[in-house]
Amino acid sequence: MPDSDRTPPPPVLREGTAADAAAVARLHAASRRAAYAGLVPARVLDAEGAEQEPLWALRLDADYGTPADTPVLLLAEQAGEGVVGFAYLVPDGGEVRLEQLHVRPDRTGGGIGARLLRAALDRFPDVPVRLDVLAANRRAIAFYERHGARRLGRGTAHFPDGTRLPEYVYGWR
Repeated sequence: MPDSDRTPPPPVLREGTAADAAAVARLHAASRRAAYAGLVPARVLDAEGAEQEPLWALRLDADYGTPADTPVLLLAEQAGEGVVGFAYLVPDGGEVRLEQLHVRPDRTGGGIGARLLRAALDRFPDVPVRLDVLAANRRAIAFYERHGARRLGRGTAHFPDGTRLPEYVYGWR
């Protein structure tokens, strides 16, 4: 069988560290530009992209105290490609916030996001998991609903330039 006919093995899931900040920042900026094109002003996405690497370095290197208070970065890593997806979860009182779930734009639709989401939910089996999603992001809403999330409320996303967009709160458990 020629090499081009072989299906590559699925990405390996692992916990991320501060050493992954640059790769996560690049993927995060690319994913947001692709997913939010037409939903969020381009100037907002461009400004956010420049800030991602120092922000991720700070997030991943910070001391949050106890393990129960420490955010978790789950990575999907493909041999020869590096990081192809990630989920970032932040403990928040009696629940966990799924702050980020992104897959490299050229790899969406292949099950990476579903694997990351399942691993994220499995990581916190007895705790409510919540996330905010832009109301106009129908693709993300359909994905989360397919994976059992329920709409719990409404809110407003606030961007650094003052842009405000409607969003929904979704959750499991």
